[in-house]
Amino acid sequence: MSQIIEHIVLFKVKDNVDSTKIDTMVNDLNSLTTIDQVLYISAAPIHSLKSTSAFTHVLHSRYRSKEDLSAYVAHPDHLRVVEQTMPIWEDIMSVDWIADQVPRVLKPPAGSVARVTLLKVKDDVTDEAKKEIVEVVKERSDEISVGENFSPARAKGFLIGSVVYFKDLGESEAHEELVKEKVGEYLDDTIVVEFVVPHNL
Repeated sequence: MSQIIEHIVLFKVKDNVDSTKIDTMVNDLNSLTTIDQVLYISAAPIHSLKSTSAFTHVLHSRYRSKEDLSAYVAHPDHLRVVEQTMPIWEDIMSVDWIADQVPRVLKPPAGSVARVTLLKVKDDVTDEAKKEIVEVVKERSDEISVGENFSPARAKGFLIGSVVYFKDLGESEAHEELVKEKVGEYLDDTIVVEFVVPHNL
């Protein structure tokens, strides 16, 4: 494959929701791996979060094309899970991008740690500066997936997304300082999420 589509969804579950309902939500989201178009999917509680928003859970999935992502979104199983779990959400946002370099491992193993970074760019930033931001984010790892969001409806203004996987929590060192130092003047906001790929996938 020359490219993949990355799909990140952040959820904030309402306070005082019964833990069994939360577990059911996570399990139901992970069960969507049976949809033909899904290359990879992982939903989990957020292990650590750097954000002004209090998100609690994350979903990361991968597709061969925008058409496959659209087919997943419209699939009856996906629609059923959304309908069943929506009552426990307080907030949701999603970011989608085309990864210009395909990671060698499309399906990170259970126990891997994912680090998702979402960047909100200032309104007056040029296209050239946006490319510079993407290049700075890519400096972090050969295995990083990074790109510009193409689905603005639920992205809350966040334009650039990246995801990289590590073997364990000890490896996932912060990269924000380098990004802030080099391109911080272009940024309005940043969300950094870490989660562990569940063992029950």
